Amino acid sequence: MIKYRWTQFKNRVRVWVDKALQGTHNHYLCFLPGKIGFLSSWFLKLFFSGIKINKEQTLTLKKLKKEGIIVYVTKYKSYFEYLFYYTRYKQDGLAFPEIGFDYKVVIWQPVSRILRIFLSYLDYIFSNLSLPDPYAGGYIKQELINGRSALLSLVEKKGFYRRFVKQKTDPLQYLIEMQQSIEIGDRPIFIVPQLIFFSKKPHKFTPTITDILLGPEERPGKIRRLVTLFKNPEKVFMEISEPINLKHFLEVEQIRQRGIEYQSLVLRRNLLLQINRHRQSTIGPTLKSREELKESILTNDRLQIFMQNYSKKHNMPIQQAHKKADKYLDEIAAKYNIAIIKILAGLIKWVSDTIFEGFTVNMDVLNKVKSMSKKGPLILIPCHKSHIDYLILSYIFYANNMPCPHIAAGKNLSFWPMGSILRGGGAFFIRRTFKGAVLYSKVFVEYVYKLLEEGFNIEFFIEGGRSRTGKLILPKLGLLSILLNAYKDGACDDMIFVPIYIGYDRVMEESSYLNEIEGGQKQPENLLQIIKARKLLKKRYGKIYIKFHQPISLNELLSQSNISIQDMTSKERNALTRNLGHRIINAINNVSVVTAYGLVASALLNCSKKRFTYEHLMSHAGTYMNYLLSQKVELADTLLLDHVYAVEQVIDAYLNRKLIIQTSKNIEGRFAGAQFMVNENKRPVLEYYKNNCIAFFIPAAFTALAILEKDAFQFSASDLNIRYNFLQGFFKNEFAYNVDRTSEYFIRKNIKAFIDDAVLMPHPTLPDTYNLTSAGFRELKLFSGFLKTYFESYLIVLKHLGRLSNNSADTKDILKKIQATGNRMYRKREIERKEALSKINYQNAVDYFIAHGVKSSQDTEKIEYYTKAIQRYLNCL
Repeated sequence: MIKYRWTQFKNRVRVWVDKALQGTHNHYLCFLPGKIGFLSSWFLKLFFSGIKINKEQTLTLKKLKKEGIIVYVTKYKSYFEYLFYYTRYKQDGLAFPEIGFDYKVVIWQPVSRILRIFLSYLDYIFSNLSLPDPYAGGYIKQELINGRSALLSLVEKKGFYRRFVKQKTDPLQYLIEMQQSIEIGDRPIFIVPQLIFFSKKPHKFTPTITDILLGPEERPGKIRRLVTLFKNPEKVFMEISEPINLKHFLEVEQIRQRGIEYQSLVLRRNLLLQINRHRQSTIGPTLKSREELKESILTNDRLQIFMQNYSKKHNMPIQQAHKKADKYLDEIAAKYNIAIIKILAGLIKWVSDTIFEGFTVNMDVLNKVKSMSKKGPLILIPCHKSHIDYLILSYIFYANNMPCPHIAAGKNLSFWPMGSILRGGGAFFIRRTFKGAVLYSKVFVEYVYKLLEEGFNIEFFIEGGRSRTGKLILPKLGLLSILLNAYKDGACDDMIFVPIYIGYDRVMEESSYLNEIEGGQKQPENLLQIIKARKLLKKRYGKIYIKFHQPISLNELLSQSNISIQDMTSKERNALTRNLGHRIINAINNVSVVTAYGLVASALLNCSKKRFTYEHLMSHAGTYMNYLLSQKVELADTLLLDHVYAVEQVIDAYLNRKLIIQTSKNIEGRFAGAQFMVNENKRPVLEYYKNNCIAFFIPAAFTALAILEKDAFQFSASDLNIRYNFLQGFFKNEFAYNVDRTSEYFIRKNIKAFIDDAVLMPHPTLPDTYNLTSAGFRELKLFSGFLKTYFESYLIVLKHLGRLSNNSADTKDILKKIQATGNRMYRKREIERKEALSKINYQNAVDYFIAHGVKSSQDTEKIEYYTKAIQRYLNCL
């Protein structure tokens, strides 16, 4: 009877337990259900509300959820991070981690679930005399197959001991076995590394007392974490690294052939490396003190041997060589300070909101740049149009959670107090020339080597200085050569070149550029200039455009030629440097933004008549717009939205600034029927803005002029090759050549554009033959007109060289005399365009003619040849 009742009691208890456990022992603390109660959810949302997350990065998670199983990965085990990802991703409608590998969440579980878990553990122990295991029981596997997401941490206290000594389940091995199992099918497991940052400050090599007591900012202790979260929540942000497709990882031949322990080991190392590199790509490498860097540079073997040889050669004590090297390094080196960077970023933000109308940035390519930065240091190479270029990229990087670069700046900017401020912002200073300063040169080379070795990004201006003409200056290759030599000597595994366009609707230094172009002296930078610059804050300068070109990996570039840089001869390395320099200039040109200011300036200056109507101007602007659209050129938003309104806004601005003059009133509407003329004295200002977009029109200008010179209404494409090549060579000091494309490519590309615009018509029967339309003749002149200024500048130089008895005079004196010749020819109407009186054009022309054997009046034959060629082309125009 007792036995019977005991059996009945046990059965009742069993029924009750099974009912309470819902027929399964699969109740674990590693699972946190989506519904945890209103108060708990509200508190967690409020607690984590200050942490910023990049919305563009989360778009990837939405795609991954549809394609496979998501497992998030963090470096360190942290319940703080687990609860943040759980809360924020659930709030944003993303796949949120309900399962935590080797996590035991208690306090946030619903009470009923805690009781159920406790009962499940008791029942399992009594029944099996062991603890339930979510791995061995297949619970985690089944939940992931059913569509849940999980979180896994790579490093935890005693985690290695538990896996290696006690032989507990390794979560990564578990995922690999799961990926290889039949149940999952072809669905991939995506492992997505996650990082939380509590500051943008780079780690310091020597920890502070705060770091020792409260934990470093990479992994702060509970107190530091809570203080930061409540006091400065804007400092805290998270990043999502590139997902790893576990299915693809296991299909790699070297991985597939090895055992699961090796596979999980490689996967763990890859994930840790990726997380560490992503952290460095966000806050930069570990920051050593200035003294540590100085000691490392000055005591390295290369510099020590050089200084020993230098002291012997110059018959000086080695200590004196050391002193000079130390002085040079102080002159060069930056004093990277995140506090100053933060202040400068705030200043640039204020300036952009005060005198500009904000920034336009192609964020998609910037994100690609950030991703590529994990492979090696970024070499940022923007064009240089204004002094504020120095700080703009640092602001963009700081605002988008990327480490600010070290910036190569001219020594002319090291004056007090700007020198100290710029050094704090990451600027290091370089002399204009290394001539005669061999020790300085070596110290500078070693400093650059050290920056690359430490992993810092470097920014420099390949043009050497600010462009006074509006177009890109041909590349100066000195620093580029130093970087390539550092790479050759093993300073870094790869080098990522990033060509960048920085442009403005209107530049602040406009008046000083005009003065220098017309022969005035460049004023040295000083404190007085900064004080005077406050007047600029009263004006408005339109938008700032920042466009990143697709990054260029040096490793990938070299792999195309199947030769390593170490195996190259000195001549081959020089050719590589030239090739890369022109490639970068062309890349910047390709991502340049054409603004309404540049478009209208081009239409104004290329008008064949002194006076012209609004309709005539709009027709020219429309022709240029159609061509730019056919070439898929990047246009400013204002032109894309409503180009007529944008052009009229610029006409208004040019009228207000007296760059153009309205000679008759409009008949109706805003400008309909109105007549205008260009203010002759202001043509050089308009030339600057025309040159901002001239690079896009040069291939069309060369092609158009080659057709006009043919002087026939019918021609073949092959007829143009010689003429195009001559023009390209003649203006090689003005416009960078494309290293990847032939002249034939550009001729045919522009012939197609001219056919589309009814300038040309293909011959109905003769292949590769074209007829010029009557309307097309006028449009060809409109395109070739871009070259007229340069032809006139070169004609002035040629005329002066024809009177020069010898070429021994100083370059500055020659340019002054050429300036006088040009002014005289302009007054006599021998040249038409005032903008041709450009000192920079003169210098380029002198360099070209001297290189081609025209040095003085004794070179009569060559002078006559080039004079006839220029006159022939000017007659076509």
